[in-house]
Formats: sequence, C-alpha cells, structure tokens
Amino acid sequence: MSDMSLTNDGGRGGGGSAEWRGAGTSQGSSQGPSHSYPLLVRDHGLGTALKLLFETLPYALARWGVLLGFAAACAAWAIVAVGGAVWLGTYVASVFGYCWLLGILLLGGWIWGAILRYTLHVIACGHVAVLTELITRGRIGNGSEGQFAYGRRIVMDRFGEVAILFGLNALIRAVLRAFHNALDTLGEWLPAPGMKAIVGLLNTILSAATRYLDKVVLSYDLARGGDDPRRNIQDGLVYYCQNAKPILTTSVWMVIVERILSILLCLLLLVPAGVATVWLPEAVREYGALVTVFIAALLAVTVRAAFIQPLFLICMMIRFHALIEHQPINSTWVGYLDGLSDKFRQIGR
Repeated sequence: MSDMSLTNDGGRGGGGSAEWRGAGTSQGSSQGPSHSYPLLVRDHGLGTALKLLFETLPYALARWGVLLGFAAACAAWAIVAVGGAVWLGTYVASVFGYCWLLGILLLGGWIWGAILRYTLHVIACGHVAVLTELITRGRIGNGSEGQFAYGRRIVMDRFGEVAILFGLNALIRAVLRAFHNALDTLGEWLPAPGMKAIVGLLNTILSAATRYLDKVVLSYDLARGGDDPRRNIQDGLVYYCQNAKPILTTSVWMVIVERILSILLCLLLLVPAGVATVWLPEAVREYGALVTVFIAALLAVTVRAAFIQPLFLICMMIRFHALIEHQPINSTWVGYLDGLSDKFRQIGR
C-alpha cells in the first residue's frame, strides 16, 4: 500500500499511516447533512436482512434463474469446445484443434464476462431500488406496481439508460480501489507483530467485502432523490470515506460469515451428489461422480450468488444508511477524493 496518512477529517498528516481517531465523525469543515429521507430499518443483523430478502424473493429467484441458465449454457459450450477440438485434432490437424478450443473459450469468456455481468447488473439495480424503498419507507411505491416494474421504472427515471449506470458502477469501483490502496488500514488495525502475517489474507477479504459498496452508493442516491444523481453518488462516496472504519469492520466480518455459509452449502450439496453417485452402475460410477460433483458445484455457486451474497448486500445497505443518518458531510473529504482519483471527478460530469 502507498505511504498515505489521513486524519479523521480527511486532511493529510504525518507518520506514513492512516490515523482513524474517532472514525465516523465529521470534524473540520462541514456542510451540514446533504440529505433528508426517512429511515425505518436500522438493524443490520442477518435476521432483518433475511426478512427483507424474502420480501424481495422475486429478484433473488430471477437472479438464480439467469445464473442456472448461463451455467447450463456454459456446460454445453464446454462440450462443444472440447469435442470440436478433439475432432479437428484427430481428423484435420492438431493446430486446428488448439485454435478452435482457444477461440471458443475466448468467445465464451467474453459472453460470460460481458452479457452475464450486464444482465445481473440490471437485476441487481432493480433489486437495490426495491430494497431501498423498503428500508427507508417500508413499502414499494404506491402499492399498485409489482417489484420488477417498480425497480425498472425507478432506475430508468434516475439514469435514463442502464448503460450509463453500468459505466458509473465501474467509476465507483475505481474510486473505491484508489481509496483503499491509499490506506494502510489493516496494518494499523492489527498492530501486533504476530498479526502482521495475516494482513495479506485480510486484504483479500477486504477486497471481497468492497464489492457491495457500489450498490450501497446507488442505494444512497435512490433514497436521497433530487435531480442530480451524479452529485449524489459523489456524496455517497464521501460519506463512505467518513465512515470507512465501521463500514469495513462490519463488511470484513460479513465476508467471513459469507465464506462459512458458502462452504457449508457446498458440503450440503455434496450429500445428494454422493447418494446419486452410489446409485449409478459401477461401470460408469467413476465418470458419473465427476458429473454429480460438477452439478453440485454449479448449484452451490448459483445459490451463493442469488441468495447468500444479496443477504450481505442488504446488511451493508442498512449499516450505511444508519451510520450517515443526520450526519454532516465533510467538505475536506471531497477535496481529498478529488485529488486522489480522476475517476471521482468523472462521476460528476
């Protein structure tokens, strides 16, 4: 990490490490609260998050359906890639087999990385819109719209095109990466020499935790409203920086629990896979085991992405909204982020 020193008011200090004295407070130059919206849910525990996840179950099921469809397509794609490569290598020339395999895998990777990510992003934005309404007002619109219709309308009204929001999402993540890279956060949180050895592991966990924050900032914009969503997103990033320590402390623990639940899910799905393998004829049991384990792994990945990860996103959304309630925005952080990354300035354009 770079040698950067931050005081709790966002100014630069000496000493070569991040100084979080009274993190979450706003000393120094303040502008007063930049938002005013109701907040009905303040408990960010798993029980509350699970309740909200069940209330918005159509979005979780839609995400799961998309993931299962892509997983099945991925399996078929792999068969075409390997089968075509073997046939070309056997009956034409090995170089054609390798070219076929490479081309098919590259095309499949692009489809997986672009189309799937974009589709899941659209679903996630609608889900965030509905969750934000439940967290702040306890209901969805005027009650006459379904969840999907409401989520789509709100996102379209705010940004006009999902593609614009997709680009803003990339800018938000770039600002977050720049901010985290500038802080010696974990080195300060774990001062004992013996604990330094696990800083690398915790940094990996921290990186996983921050994937929720772009949607959290979107939730802030939707809750705040107004006619300038780009300015709202900038303010949301500033509020995150003002409350980075409590938010990241919470998110690290959430990622640890998420990993534990994911491992338990994998083990749970291996049980029916093992039972199915036992029932297979002995002649094909060895290869059948590979198939059942592969199916179990695909199911585990899709269930994790559709149900477990949104659960912790809800926790982070509630935590963020509760922390910034009535909190003045610190203008010093605005100047700091403006100087830290040009991506922060691009968000406002």
